[in-house]
Amino acid sequence: MSPRWEPNPDVRRGRSVIYSLHAHVVFTPKYRRKVFTDEILRRCEDIMIEVCDSFDATLVEFNGEHDHAHLLAHHPPKAALSTLVNSLKGVSARLLRKEFPVHLRRYLWGGHFWSPSYFAASCGGAPLSIIKEYIENQKRPG
Repeated sequence: MSPRWEPNPDVRRGRSVIYSLHAHVVFTPKYRRKVFTDEILRRCEDIMIEVCDSFDATLVEFNGEHDHAHLLAHHPPKAALSTLVNSLKGVSARLLRKEFPVHLRRYLWGGHFWSPSYFAASCGGAPLSIIKEYIENQKRPG
């Protein structure tokens, strides 16, 4: 490896790929109920760390308020974001309902925990305007 090369922990390598994919994801409970306590958020974070590990992804940051949770995940290209999200929501819903049944039954019913929708945004790297300018300034042959 070149002595000029400084390893960047955000840039990972696979067999045929070098990547840095980060996603900011927001989940809300069904009906946007205010179900989260500090204890439930801590347990939710632990569950999501385990799920991310099973996808070779990393949960970089996790936090939330009474009615939503934010995640920052660093995931490999082989893990489709929608598949990762479905697994995060499914496993966490099942385990949280099992571990906090009395508290959650007051807010949620019908076996649901998360709203079926979610917010996801790619993040990290240069702003879009800089990338667009970089691509425009490539030296096209001819």
